[in-house]
Amino acid sequence: MCRGKFGMSLLPLKRKVRAFSWQLRQVRVIAKAMHSRYHPIVAHVIAIRRCNLACTYCNEYDNISQPVPTEVMLRRIDRLHELGTTIITFSGGEPLLHPDLDDLIRRIRSHGCIATLITNGYLLTPDRIQRLNRAGLDSLQISIDNVLPDEVSKKSLKVLDKKLQWLAQYAEFNVNINSVVGASIQTPEDALVVTRRAAELGLQTTIGIIHDGCGQLVGLNDRQQQVYHDVVNVSSKSFSSFAYYQQFQKNLVSGKPNHWHCRAGSRYLYICEDGLVHYCSQQRGSPAIPLEKYDIGDLQREHASVKSCAPFCTISCVHQASMVDQFIDNPSQALASFFPPRSGELGPYHLPTPLRPLVWLFLPRPGSSRERVAHTLRQATLRVLGVK
Repeated sequence: MCRGKFGMSLLPLKRKVRAFSWQLRQVRVIAKAMHSRYHPIVAHVIAIRRCNLACTYCNEYDNISQPVPTEVMLRRIDRLHELGTTIITFSGGEPLLHPDLDDLIRRIRSHGCIATLITNGYLLTPDRIQRLNRAGLDSLQISIDNVLPDEVSKKSLKVLDKKLQWLAQYAEFNVNINSVVGASIQTPEDALVVTRRAAELGLQTTIGIIHDGCGQLVGLNDRQQQVYHDVVNVSSKSFSSFAYYQQFQKNLVSGKPNHWHCRAGSRYLYICEDGLVHYCSQQRGSPAIPLEKYDIGDLQREHASVKSCAPFCTISCVHQASMVDQFIDNPSQALASFFPPRSGELGPYHLPTPLRPLVWLFLPRPGSSRERVAHTLRQATLRVLGVK
């Protein structure tokens, strides 16, 4: 009992250490992506297609599939590392149904990659959360669809609130609670209730837009749009989430297309339970090449390919994995898109104060006196971060 109390007293310190490590390793992810165009930033891997729920809007589960054999999963993780992948995410189905999930997380971490998990949360207990701590999980996300369960979704705040309390109490890893708006959600205001409750527990929050069966936008009505904006106003604020909102979701909420170059199949890979590489969960079938045969030529081809589904795509992980290349291709334009100037400002963008030294470092004016200094500092930064 005393040992348990002592362990809990150390939890705030453990969280601070893990949070610092998490932030530092995210910096390394960005630095590596800036240094090398042709490696995956994020790989989304299906460990098991079976799910313990049956949400009517979901097309990513069944109720019969067996877990992908552990040895097969370990080989896939190793191959993703060989390709240079920096973040590996497990989902399903329900990944917590995989009996050796902790070993898979450990394998990811052994390669120096970031390990993340998308779950419906139903199988979480204090013991399971602590096992995920010991395995080295970096981040966990749960999407909550409503306050009370209905015929569309059982992922409700009523059912999951105790799980959120346990996560707030025991998790050493980052926890993100994603609320959603869209056609399948009967009471859009539930998203605001979910966000406020997660924030009250000290958990990170985001909001997503439900898509159709091809990953495409289903337009939001005025009520849904208002709820979306209300949630954004109280959601966790980070540079990446703010930039993502400005670049992608702001247009989609208004029913407007995004003009961007999708890097799915290159910066973002979706690996199905059969080990095939697809663009994303909603575009399964392209390119459908076995992971063990996927190579630099495939990454370069898909980096350049144009996807017709891109303008009204709502798949946020693909958007965010592609944002780095937008910055590389046209940094000033990207910054203006990510951080537009405030009313009355004359500059091309309004940078948050902590980002200003990074822009000074990575965007010196050609021929300026600080260009050589910035180049030297960039090389030193990459060495410190272990980026080759």
